Amino acid sequence: MTRAGAYLALLLAQAVCALLFASDILLSVVGIYPVPLAWSTREMMEVGALIGLLLGLVFGAMLVWRAFGDLRRAEARLERASSAFIDLLNARFEEWGLTAAERDVALFAIKGLTVQDIARLRQTSEGTVKAQTAAIYRKADVSGRPQLLSLFIEDLMGAERGAQLGQPEKVA
Repeated sequence: MTRAGAYLALLLAQAVCALLFASDILLSVVGIYPVPLAWSTREMMEVGALIGLLLGLVFGAMLVWRAFGDLRRAEARLERASSAFIDLLNARFEEWGLTAAERDVALFAIKGLTVQDIARLRQTSEGTVKAQTAAIYRKADVSGRPQLLSLFIEDLMGAERGAQLGQPEKVA
């Protein structure tokens, strides 16, 4: 039986257990008293329901524990990717000889901010930002923001493919 099948069987057993307890309470509240079961049969049903609920608790805890582990691993991968992206940005900015102001504008542009937003954040005129973006595009040898962004995406994809194949990362 697969893991998914085992979880599905456990879920079904828990549903039956919950239905047993819920119907017993509901029938008592409404005042309907079904034909009594033999005490040993009723005890076995309750013990079985208890076991099913306890197994559900254990497996639920295991799934939560696994989910937290997956989350920690995903966060670690994201941190490594963020660090690699920052390193890539800095290497490219250095290669292109960008000034500190151009680096800021390039970073904002890569993040998707508009010229107006960049000007407001940097407290400069839109004309200054346009001139700086033109200088960035010229130094990077691209025609605009989409091409600038695609350079970094290609670099990251190339580094990721290289890492998957056991090759060293290239930042050219």
